[in-house]
Amino acid sequence: MGMTMTQKILAAHAGLDKVVAGQLIEADLDLVLGNDITSPVAIKEMEKMKVDGVFHKDKIALVPDHFVPNKDIKSAEHCKCVREFAKRNEITNYFEVGEMGIEHALLPEKGLTVAGDVIIGADSHTCTYGALGAFSTGVGSTDMAAGMATGKAWFKVPSAIKVVLTGKPGKWISGKDVILHLIGQIGVDGALYKSLEFVGEGVEALSMDDRFTIANMAIEAGAKNGIFPVDDKAKAYMAEHSSRAYKVYEADEDAEYEQEILIDLSTLKSTVAFPHLPENTHTIDEIEEIAIDQVVIGSCTNGRLDDLRIAAEVLKGRHIKKGMRCIIIPATQKIYMDAMEEGLLKIFIEAGAVVSTPTCGPCLGGYMGILAEGERCVSTTNRNFVGRMGQITSEIYLASPAVAAASAVTGYISGPDSL
Repeated sequence: MGMTMTQKILAAHAGLDKVVAGQLIEADLDLVLGNDITSPVAIKEMEKMKVDGVFHKDKIALVPDHFVPNKDIKSAEHCKCVREFAKRNEITNYFEVGEMGIEHALLPEKGLTVAGDVIIGADSHTCTYGALGAFSTGVGSTDMAAGMATGKAWFKVPSAIKVVLTGKPGKWISGKDVILHLIGQIGVDGALYKSLEFVGEGVEALSMDDRFTIANMAIEAGAKNGIFPVDDKAKAYMAEHSSRAYKVYEADEDAEYEQEILIDLSTLKSTVAFPHLPENTHTIDEIEEIAIDQVVIGSCTNGRLDDLRIAAEVLKGRHIKKGMRCIIIPATQKIYMDAMEEGLLKIFIEAGAVVSTPTCGPCLGGYMGILAEGERCVSTTNRNFVGRMGQITSEIYLASPAVAAASAVTGYISGPDSL
């Protein structure tokens, strides 16, 4: 029996000719990632190990992004800890306020993630880089510490689910609708510790930003990772952003999959995940009038330039409903600059939105958009658990940038076609 794309990457990094699902391996790492919440824990664990420095100063990325610019003394101390560690160990890829961004948008933009890599990050949405054909997955801070010290990590080789994409999505249908549709179909544990491998002629119809979004939320189905084939779009992205060599792996024709799921992109409708799980999905035509208080457009899931362009297309010439709060967060400084040069920020501000410096902020209930008792938010983020964005009686509705922008205009959950 042959190997899946993920299994081939893991086998190569473990120095093995072949691996099978369930096998325990030790693999070499191409990149270890941490942020301002998880890195301080890993740094303290490294101190306990009494190791002499890191395994490779170029293969560690430290990105303060969750509570930055610092919102309080504790977050400032966390960032100070990371800053001093980076300086002490001469970490090449440390990104401070002013040059930073949301980690999972920043690293591909900086060319630090390419096809064929094995990447771990002490953040569950590290699976984002599967959009480029890498094996990337979230780990705990202790594993991050071991990775920074040794350049290696233990893995159980995952089995796989093949997701076959066909057709082309409609005007307002994006990667967010694709992944919400899939999670709604299989549930938040439907791919538990499995690799979601996206294939089919429909992949070509998805932009790289769509693919980043889909891979990002693979974890919301319980997956170990999500991964896409390395086609011309992926190669063009890497050629533009990275000078690193990459390696293309393809699944064997006789690779074994536990399940095969077919999604016709042409049939998808704008999809919204109701509280309090990403699997609680409804298409826009099924939703009756639900009034909202706030809209957030941003995060590691949907803060990229395509997302902002879509939001601007919906908001141009319109105004956010009186009493609504609409917070728009470009995911990196470069995206912020590009959006400014394209005139997108002017559209947002004229529409009555506020534009923030790059930060994870509201996604995890950190700051820049905390919800009060009973408030509802339409958000392009990735999780809508109880209390995720504030008070425990508040509600989060996960949606695409198009739906989020339209909802900001009407004051209730709406699709752009209703405007």
